[in-house]
Amino acid sequence: MEFSSKLLENAVNEMSQLPGIGKRTALRLVLHLLKQPEQQSQKLASALLQMRESINFCSNCHNISDTQLCKICANPRRDEKLVCVVEDIRDVMAIENTSQYRGHYHVLGGKISPMDGVGPGDLTIVSLVEKIKIGNISELIFALSSTMEGDTTNFYIYKQIEPYNITTTTIARGISVGDELEYADEVTLGRSILHRIPFESSLKSL
Repeated sequence: MEFSSKLLENAVNEMSQLPGIGKRTALRLVLHLLKQPEQQSQKLASALLQMRESINFCSNCHNISDTQLCKICANPRRDEKLVCVVEDIRDVMAIENTSQYRGHYHVLGGKISPMDGVGPGDLTIVSLVEKIKIGNISELIFALSSTMEGDTTNFYIYKQIEPYNITTTTIARGISVGDELEYADEVTLGRSILHRIPFESSLKSL
């Protein structure tokens, strides 16, 4: 792709680093920004910089937050004894959009994947086990995608918390095998949470 401006080329190259954005789409977005008032681009740049510099992670669940505790963990109407284990922030957003869940979350930050060099120590599993040791959690819901990596992560956590004798469940398999939660429709995902099953039952099908 030939550019008449080095500045334009640099902007397109940076924009194309975003997931799902190829060079042609990046060029279309950059040219769109050029057509907008300069103030619009300044607002966008300012919002991105402020987010990058000031955003926090919840000290309790590791969700993205503006404060030490995220709005979910700080909400007294949420059931802190019920904790849903998810891979990342996108899964929290997907489940919240169903309006069917009123507990807390624990964001792992990924899934165990030896092929990608991701081990248990790279996730927030230790802090999850520590919360369970304290004894404030009565049920843990596994809500990772039904992939080999997701099932491996679920089983690893299950073995780590087995001595503490708490209820462990998993979302019903209304979600197709291999699907990510963020792409599930809200009705299907909501039903999967409401009709969750004992985790031990899911082990028999593996």
